[in-house]
Amino acid sequence: MEVKEMMRHVDHTLLTQTATWEEIKQICDDAMEYGTASVCIPPSYVRQAKEYVKDKMEVCTVIGFPNGYSTTAVKEFETKDAIQGGASEIDMVINIGWLKDKKYDLVLEEIRTLKKACGDKILKVIIETCLLTEEEKVKMCEIVTEAGAEYIKTSTGFSTAGATFEDIELFSKNIGSDVKMKAAGGIATLEDAEKFLALGADRLGTSRMIKLVKGQNASGY
Repeated sequence: MEVKEMMRHVDHTLLTQTATWEEIKQICDDAMEYGTASVCIPPSYVRQAKEYVKDKMEVCTVIGFPNGYSTTAVKEFETKDAIQGGASEIDMVINIGWLKDKKYDLVLEEIRTLKKACGDKILKVIIETCLLTEEEKVKMCEIVTEAGAEYIKTSTGFSTAGATFEDIELFSKNIGSDVKMKAAGGIATLEDAEKFLALGADRLGTSRMIKLVKGQNASGY
């Protein structure tokens, strides 16, 4: 796969606690230059980033991040605030404790609430696969499908592990036809990125892709 095509599937990400505006501005510049799908940034920078990129780049942000245990009302407020600020894509974290407790109706209703708050904007549901059993992952495929979210996403990148090929393969067998997949966390090489896409992932959440491409270009590849 050509790098240019791969970049169209990348959410160029900076979510570290120490992220400054200058660093956010730099990833916006890189994302616009390399043609990524979006920049994924902290909520506090959404309005400023949108004013900076205008219509040249989609702005994505995270909700209930990274632990997922904010109340639904808080997540709903965060979502509405982010969209009002200019976000066109929302990556929410589920309440993992509810899933472990088999409170499936609560998990479903929360995703539906945030999807309603998103309106025609994209909602991606982070399920933090490294903390789940296979049964729980399959259940979340069913819930995300029923809730009407556009994407199921593997990971925050802030827990014990990130995306695996096996999880994307499992998702692909259990999600509905209208649900896309996002692999995120620990995607360290262009080869891994290409394999995730070949397995059916539509988006890749990573902070490394552009650095890797810049490294290749500097080496004369």
